[in-house]
Amino acid sequence: MTLLFTNARLIDPEAGTDSIGAVLVQNGRIAAVEKNDTNPDQLFRTRNIGAEDVTLVDCGGKCLAPGIVDIGVKVCEPGERHKESYKSAGLAAAAGGVTTMITRPDTTPAIDSPETLEFVTRRAQADAPVNVLAMAALTKGREGREMTEIGFLMDAGAVAFTDCDHVVADTKVFSRALTYARSCGALVIAHPQEPGLSKGAAATAGKFAALRGLPSVTPMAERMGLDRDIALLEMTGAKYHADQITTSRALPALERAKANGLDITAGTSIHHLTLNELDVADYRTFFKVKPPLRSEEDRLAVIEAVREGLIDVISSMHTPQDEESKRLPFEEAAAGAVAMETLLPAALRLYHNDQLDLPTLFRAMSLNPAKRLGLACGRLAEGAPADLVLFDPDSPFVMDRFALKSKSQNTPFDGQRMQGRVLETYVAGEPVYRRD
Repeated sequence: MTLLFTNARLIDPEAGTDSIGAVLVQNGRIAAVEKNDTNPDQLFRTRNIGAEDVTLVDCGGKCLAPGIVDIGVKVCEPGERHKESYKSAGLAAAAGGVTTMITRPDTTPAIDSPETLEFVTRRAQADAPVNVLAMAALTKGREGREMTEIGFLMDAGAVAFTDCDHVVADTKVFSRALTYARSCGALVIAHPQEPGLSKGAAATAGKFAALRGLPSVTPMAERMGLDRDIALLEMTGAKYHADQITTSRALPALERAKANGLDITAGTSIHHLTLNELDVADYRTFFKVKPPLRSEEDRLAVIEAVREGLIDVISSMHTPQDEESKRLPFEEAAAGAVAMETLLPAALRLYHNDQLDLPTLFRAMSLNPAKRLGLACGRLAEGAPADLVLFDPDSPFVMDRFALKSKSQNTPFDGQRMQGRVLETYVAGEPVYRRD
């Protein structure tokens, strides 16, 4: 199929531009990008293409951007398919403009062997309409005692290694895993927290948590965990990505590590960019995430770090939980929220508040995660895969969690007024979602 997207507002995160233009797609890849109001007939002549062979897509001045590459999606296969399957997660991703899901290994059992990895890869290829790449566990069972067979797992298709929110507390085990990962050229993704301080925490330490009587954790736990990991990076020279930096206390350490030339990048979640600790209000468990929501000062500091490029990646940290897991007292409720369908409209809050422009948002949601994983997608450039999202940044709506395509509907944005909707999503030039 040959497609020509015309009259599009092109969001190019690589060039940092937002301009009217056209995109030509052939054989699943971007064949040309014209950043002006191009006459289609002129483009056909320069490319020796007959107009009758092209499907025109008039974008009507709406935004066309690289599809989102979402690092850290939990799909609950194997083990908890009632919470999320590859089919439901893939439909949710397509509806949210996510064209590549990078899935987590915190399943039951954990994805810690080539056989389990091959199982989920087959399921994803059969059921999901978007690209799916899997991460594998760094240690067996994510128990932090014995590292997995990193080389074999890479051969089976693992794109990174992580124990997710299970911090490897044994420093010797973690240092050996980092050393071995470096020898294989593998990326290690870690959750920077001091596990002793953060154990059992449901909120961030401060006046609000004290008034609510919630067990809390100091923001310094994130800083301490990151400091330890940075020291081990200096020792091992491994490739490292911090999955979520959520406090201002951790930012100076991250800045020093980058300035010192360490191979380190960092991400944050959309919830920590758009919500704060006060949103918990009357113990609303849909707002319970890990790490817990932070202060407004931390939220603003993290937004600024994204704007400056200190924090590289914005992800959904999509974590489905069923009603039984959430309809519990706040301390006992499971942490996590679904977010693939709400990632873009939530991120557009930052755009409408003049905190981040669209190229910066897509740099963090598309370009940077693709670059970190060595993928060709995430850019509007000739030769790149035609993984694209067409969206209207100004379309208002009220979020209804029961309209979400995820099996679980534990979103903190339920009932909230939002602005910005996905209109169409394309993977390799093929439409995988069109809004009704």
